[in-house]
Amino acid sequence: MALSTAEIEERLAGTPWHLFVGRLHAHFDTEDFAGAVELVRRIGIAADAANHHPDVDVRYGYVAVVLVSHDEFAVTERDLSMAEQITVIALELGARPAPGSPLSLEIAVDAMDIPAVRPFWKAALGYADPSVVDPDDDAWLIDPHGRGPKVWFQQMDVPRTDRNRIHFDITVSRADAPGRIQEILAAGGRVASDHAAPRFVVLADREGNEVCICTPPGWE
Repeated sequence: MALSTAEIEERLAGTPWHLFVGRLHAHFDTEDFAGAVELVRRIGIAADAANHHPDVDVRYGYVAVVLVSHDEFAVTERDLSMAEQITVIALELGARPAPGSPLSLEIAVDAMDIPAVRPFWKAALGYADPSVVDPDDDAWLIDPHGRGPKVWFQQMDVPRTDRNRIHFDITVSRADAPGRIQEILAAGGRVASDHAAPRFVVLADREGNEVCICTPPGWE
């Protein structure tokens, strides 16, 4: 059964895990590549035993883990239980939560006629229809191999000619958002809109290209 955002965040308090865009995220640092591989191996054993498998990205000295119950398109008790197990495994192996918090990157395309433009992006990116993941959500495209960011299509009522129609949505923790925004401003950015803060703040570079810094629950 899907859990509420409040329930999930209460359970995650004090852990390496974050709830971003309907998924649990945690990143761990290890001493070397062998340590990262061993962490993934132990996660795999626990996942097989529970018959509940996370998405895992392994790099030199670094492991990123994402959990969601695909059959319910939401975070459930199974995900929280697996997160607890992974945290224990990481502690046993000496892996540490990576500095800062994980982030979730999505690409947003503003469109007047979403059904007309989605096929273009599907073909260009080699992405899959969202029905593969969620039959009730037709505004998304996903990388079938889980490597690239999601692409979602935002319905426009009138043509947008005064600004770019593609932007990045970057979800970070509420604690990290103010610092991230200040870094962007210090790097020459400006606040384009903060009407929905702290849920999201729209920032733009000197040429008007935009990024939204979002915080949980974000778009959930």
